[in-house]
Amino acid sequence: MPAEIKTVTDIHEIGQAQWDKCAGSDNPFVSFAFLSAMEDSASTCAENGWQPFHLVLKNEDGLVIGIVPLYVKAHSYGEYVFDWAWAEAYERAGGQYYPKLQSAVPFSPVTGPRLLVANDHPDPSSVRRMLIEGLSILPEKLGMATLHVTFCSGDESKQMRDAGFLTRTGLQYHWHNRDYQTFDDFLGALNSRKRKNLRKERKQVLEAGYTFKALRGDDLKPEHWDRFYHFYRDTSDRKWGQAYLTRQFFELLHERLRDRTVLVAAFHDDEMVAGALNLIGSETLYGRNWGTMDRTPLLHFETCYYQAIDIAIEHGLKTVEAGAQGEHKIQRGYEPVITHSAHLIADPGLRRAVAQFLAQEKDHIAQDQEFIKSEHSPYRQDQG
Repeated sequence: MPAEIKTVTDIHEIGQAQWDKCAGSDNPFVSFAFLSAMEDSASTCAENGWQPFHLVLKNEDGLVIGIVPLYVKAHSYGEYVFDWAWAEAYERAGGQYYPKLQSAVPFSPVTGPRLLVANDHPDPSSVRRMLIEGLSILPEKLGMATLHVTFCSGDESKQMRDAGFLTRTGLQYHWHNRDYQTFDDFLGALNSRKRKNLRKERKQVLEAGYTFKALRGDDLKPEHWDRFYHFYRDTSDRKWGQAYLTRQFFELLHERLRDRTVLVAAFHDDEMVAGALNLIGSETLYGRNWGTMDRTPLLHFETCYYQAIDIAIEHGLKTVEAGAQGEHKIQRGYEPVITHSAHLIADPGLRRAVAQFLAQEKDHIAQDQEFIKSEHSPYRQDQG
């Protein structure tokens, strides 16, 4: 049994060595480097509604054996698993939905582990059970109505469901590398109509005079980050009304994850006009942010989707996760994948209503996934 389970409001209280011993190296979004860059740049802080509140489990020797990246949220922005309707219904009935507890990668709809276990622990399942028990007591202890664990793994979702959490599914669109050696190999797996369309789209962008560079490590200069931050601010202001990530975040990201960061930069007449930020995992390329001041049609698809496929093939990566939503990705070779989250709701009335909604939603999502695969797949039948 652990000697201590507690929460901390500063990731540096845990330290990089113990954090990364639990987080591992497969997924950069749960690494100390990424999450500390969020905190040190004030991109996650109490002032903007993302107060770090990480759950830490120690053994009898005082060593960290488990961690849950956790935040106290004053709103539901930046999550991509939407619970606005739940909050509205609860507050209309006289309850107080916020603040709430959220285990997530801030502003990133990226699937990955949320119950982080030390890599040398002999019984990971027992540590995950203790982390779940720790999460379960927090809402009542803090006087909060809900706790949410979003974009967790399927196994984690099942273990939390067994512990009494409500579970939720969603759909994203991911590209899968079927041992392609070139982009043309990938095109060959598509049906004739989709193959012609992709070739046409790429050709139109190149003929319009755009060129692309996948910038990484020392090739990424401050001027590239300045320009990309300008794009990011413009996109955030137009779409969401608030840019959470500060300019310092990108500086720290480059400093701490330079070899796992790839900025796809689009140029026209030697001017950088668009960019897509990606992080490289052990098997996956993760699309992070996109921005541009150029409204040219098809530029987004090339910068975010086709260039990402090129990078994945070049590096032998199995998957490209290109962010949330986007049914337009299907005809460009991205396939529907189920995502998972888990939710702890204290109020019995709200829990019943949400449970009923989630059961119906799960059926619809499963049907949507099957329908897309059977009726809208861009792949040849022998490539399914």
